[in-house]
Amino acid sequence: MRFDRELDTRGLNCPLPILRTKKALNELISGQVLKVVSTDPGSAKDFQAFSRQTGNELLSASEGAGEFMFFLKKK
Repeated sequence: MRFDRELDTRGLNCPLPILRTKKALNELISGQVLKVVSTDPGSAKDFQAFSRQTGNELLSASEGAGEFMFFLKKK
């Protein structure tokens, strides 16, 4: 998937991946896509809730090899 910026939050636990994602999204313009990579097992639920609460669209969420990958489109 095409993305405009990548954020590596490997090794960080809740709430740091979400906080760093929020900061990164604030630096993007509407319609741009942020790729986030995380190792926090709770991040799947966290990113779904974050997307619902903020209106930023969660385009994709996947898991593999102990890592979680998310693509979020800024509202």
